[in-house]
Amino acid sequence: MSTVLFVHAKGGPPLGYALSRVAARSAVHLLALSTLPPTVAASAGRACVSVTTATGPERGDLVSLIVSRAREVGADAVVTFSEYAVVAVAEASEKLGLPGAGSSCALARDKRLMRRVWSEQGISQPRFRPVADEQELRDAATALRLPLLLKAAWSAGSTAHRIIRSADEVPAAWQRAREVMAESAVLGYAELHVADAGADFLVEEIVPGTAEGWFDQPGWGDYVSVEGVVADGVFHPVCLSGRMPTVEPFTERAGITPAALPADAQRRVVALACEAVDALGLANCGTHTEIKLGADGEMWVIETAARFGGAMTVPQIEEVFGLDLIGMLVDHLLGRPVTWPEEARTPEQARGAAGSFVVLAVDGAGDAWPDRRRWDFPAVQDAVPLSAGSRLSVVAENSLPDGAPVPVYDPAAGANTMAALCLLSADAPETVLHDFRTLVDALPRVLPQVDPMEARS
Repeated sequence: MSTVLFVHAKGGPPLGYALSRVAARSAVHLLALSTLPPTVAASAGRACVSVTTATGPERGDLVSLIVSRAREVGADAVVTFSEYAVVAVAEASEKLGLPGAGSSCALARDKRLMRRVWSEQGISQPRFRPVADEQELRDAATALRLPLLLKAAWSAGSTAHRIIRSADEVPAAWQRAREVMAESAVLGYAELHVADAGADFLVEEIVPGTAEGWFDQPGWGDYVSVEGVVADGVFHPVCLSGRMPTVEPFTERAGITPAALPADAQRRVVALACEAVDALGLANCGTHTEIKLGADGEMWVIETAARFGGAMTVPQIEEVFGLDLIGMLVDHLLGRPVTWPEEARTPEQARGAAGSFVVLAVDGAGDAWPDRRRWDFPAVQDAVPLSAGSRLSVVAENSLPDGAPVPVYDPAAGANTMAALCLLSADAPETVLHDFRTLVDALPRVLPQVDPMEARS
């Protein structure tokens, strides 16, 4: 039987889901670079041949650690689905002579390098500048068109994003963005291989996105993501995921599979994603490419990752298209034949729709809830009126326990202030969007209130 070393860190699809798909294809040895979620810790021991934890100083040189462990267990492949470990796993696979994302993987991780390559290739993207200190940010604010978005070069989940509307806002934006990256590192949401990655930033012009003219139904966000796979250097687009509008600055609230785009619009979006992915020279990995939609058919590539989309993107694809992308990628890395989609699947080929919803303490307009509430999924199930046939569940691995106070939303911290992750299945993407809008409006009413004295403390 083949053997896979599974390198786990924060982010990516839920560990329990990913681990079950890998274990169905091979013997699995788990190398945990972050603490296992309590909901998965017990089952991991049953699914894996071994579980090794390296969450502190013993982690040392991460690439050497992965190479050493892979040799100890006789791994035929090494996988990770975490943004924060993809570069280390790619480099380790290269040293081991095993298939992986390849030597250019860092181009799909460091947003500065990524944007530079796209600029050289003439690929449509927002104007940008790398910034290493406050003075460089001031210079960029003069050279680029305001408003600007400051973002960390190695972040994920909209962490450390700051909108700069005037030059006067530069000092506060720079300070807060660096603080959030330090806070994220403590929580385990930080690059694990590149030293001092939290100090690397870029700033970009905020392009005028709009969903009007792209979707037939109002309420969609002004960007989509193209989910795909690179196999032996060839990009295979799988499908498109749509979004609700983001919460300021650009925190994702929900992803919906499939995106309800007309066929011609989908083909144009996929063509741009192909250009962006091909330019990075990846070898074997999942991909997640975000594209901003503009007026009159204009588009801009925002970023690409050398891993599958996070949250419930991969389970959603399996539910609606019947494609187990994790299992398929593992089979490919192990040298087994895999039939990849010849072109991106369309809404007409889907079996219903599914979406993941991030619970944030903000209303539909992005304003903070008037008071503090406790997360209570049974209360949500009982009180929120969903469409006929829709099914809502909570992803326990990515959620606070029932009774925990919902964190106050911090625009700079982004998804770090989420309370829960929910999955909704319905008959069509339009239904998922409708139910998520209902959920946004209902949450601050149906969740139990935190005692005012406790909230103040």
